[in-house]
Order: sequence, then C-alpha cells, then structure tokens
Amino acid sequence: MSVRARLRATVPAPLPLPQAGPPEITGPPGRRLLVQRSDDEIVAQPLDDAFAAGAGASVRFPAPWPRRRGTWEVAPDATLAVFAGVHAVRAVDPSGATRWEVRHGCWSGRCEEIHESYESYADRRDHRYPESGSVGFSADGRLVWAHVRGPLPEGELSPGTADEWLVIDAEDGRVLARADAEAAAAGSAHLPHPADPAQMGLSIGEGQDGAPLRWGRWDGKELTVDCLEGDLCLLSLSPSGDRLMTVSHDQDSLAVRDSRGAVVEALDWDADAAIPRHPEAPADIDEDELPVCWDWAGGFLDETTLIASTTESDEDCGQYRHWLIDTTAPAHGFVPVDYPSPVSCEPSALDGGFWSTLSLSRGVVHVWSSDGPEG
Repeated sequence: MSVRARLRATVPAPLPLPQAGPPEITGPPGRRLLVQRSDDEIVAQPLDDAFAAGAGASVRFPAPWPRRRGTWEVAPDATLAVFAGVHAVRAVDPSGATRWEVRHGCWSGRCEEIHESYESYADRRDHRYPESGSVGFSADGRLVWAHVRGPLPEGELSPGTADEWLVIDAEDGRVLARADAEAAAAGSAHLPHPADPAQMGLSIGEGQDGAPLRWGRWDGKELTVDCLEGDLCLLSLSPSGDRLMTVSHDQDSLAVRDSRGAVVEALDWDADAAIPRHPEAPADIDEDELPVCWDWAGGFLDETTLIASTTESDEDCGQYRHWLIDTTAPAHGFVPVDYPSPVSCEPSALDGGFWSTLSLSRGVVHVWSSDGPEG
C-alpha cells in the first residue's frame, strides 16, 4: 500500500538560479513566507493559505556579506533579517540599515581575532571556507537566539568555552543571556518552539565528531540549557511543540522524543528493520550490500504524522523514496508516498498537513498533501 501525493501549489523562485540559493517556505500557517538568498540580498514573499504569492509585496533585505559566509533568518513578520556571519550577528532592515550587531569570535579555523568588519578578512585565503553558527527567531519574533563562536568582546564565559548560545532582544540587539553551548561546531540550525517563545532547539553539527542537541529555556532572567543525550539531528517539532523528530548522527535511527530527549514509547525506527528493499535494486545483490539510512530531512505534518525520506541510500538503486508515518499506529502506519512524477530531493515539512519538494532545476517549490491510500 502507498499514499498518493496531491500537488497543491507550484511556487516559483523570486531570484534566478544559480546566482541565488534554492527557495524555501518558512513559517506556520497564516504566516508563511517564500524566502530566497543571493549574495546580495534576501527576498521574502508573503504567501496566502493556498501558497500563492499574493498576500503582500515582496520584502528585500540587502546582505552585508556573501551567502557562503554564514547563515540567516527572516523575522516572522518579514520586518527584519538577521545574518549570522563569520565575525558577527547583524540585524538588517529592508532599507539595508543595520539595526544592531553583536560581534563574536571568528568562525574561520584557528583564527583568534575579534574582527571589526567583514572587509578586514574578506580577501584572506585562510578565511575562504569558514565554519558557521546560526540564528533563530522565537515564535513571536521578539527574541533572536544565536549560536556563535566565542568569545564576545566582553570576554569568555570560561577558559574552556568554544561556542556560545545567546538570547538577544530582536528590537535593540541587547544580549539578554549567554550560555556555553558545550560544542565546537562546523554548523548548526535553530528550531523554535511553535507555541512558547521562551523555548528553542539547537541542532549542532561537529562533522564526523558528532551532533550535539541542545534545548534552551529563557524565563526572562536566566537561560537554562539541556544537553540531550546522544548525537542527534533535530529535524522538526510537532505543532504543539511537545514532540521532537530526530535522526541519529549515523542516520540509522529515526525517533519521536519529548522535549527532554526521551524516546516516546514505540516511536523509534531502526533503518535496517523499517526500510524495505528498494524495488529497483538488482536481484543479484544481497541485503548486506544495500545499506539503508534515513536522510537528515522531513518533519511533522501534523501532531501525529511524520514525513521522512531515504534518498541518500536510494540513490544507487533508482527512484528516491519518501515515507509517511502515522505515529498513532507505529507498527502499521509506515507507507511510501506515490508521486505523479519522480522527485529529485528530500521533503520539507510545512505543518498543516503539507510538505514541499524542489523541482529538478531547484527553481520551483512544489507543495504537496496526502490524497489518501492506494493499492
């Protein structure tokens, strides 16, 4: 049995490729944005409930440095963009004016300088391929959480601190709280609690060394950080924020967890046991020669339904596969998605029962929903 995917919308990229990165849809229902980044700017286009670009005029944020030099995030109301760069976190309004900036240690290799500006290292060969942190807006847009390389100009938290996790006032850039992230990152991503602006997830990648997962709570005075056990990539939060979807660092386990990191009973799927043999795999190849793994992609479509994928391990056999998982029936609710034409990438969960994929050219976003089982 499979689940039919119904195409709900096609959303073209506002910027031409390859001058820009691929477009993505961000935000919950009612506040969705189509966001795309080039070296020069970010374009954010409000979308209506049908994912049409007619809910408001596009907003453009001039970029302070090229896109390969960091990450970025647009506020839920599209009034501010925050760029997490090599040497600073900078908030920019649509005019290009800097609203605020928080400088920090350098993300490039062993550099120990506190740079004054991007221009001071822009042409340095040893700064061409920096590591990076990330930023995330709270659900209400009032806070910016920032994962940065320490120290701040004000000094280190302790001599052993490499990475810091900051809570920043989105309006004026005041650093409200600092904590040791207890990591040495190559990259990271923030996932905000959808209902509680005081909570945030931080998924950290340390390359081959591991994938620490942090959960932060800000009570207005103190930042408390939980270090969740294991090397886990945080992919998604349920609409209530009560559950997390994770894939292990070695990609062999997909699980649903509570906010403390504990696996919810029976909601843990081992790749070797759960993923069936690819139907296009050559018959003369044994199972042990066909390794399978979960992608670091997917998420909650609603409170009880997940979408996941196995494109990395499917690549050598043929068509990429996506899977819908009903967490109310974990032993039987694991079914492949049947698309009207082959897909070329992993899925992105959009909440509200929707998910998206990119076209083969990566210049168009396709929005899907489930159209019921078949076969």
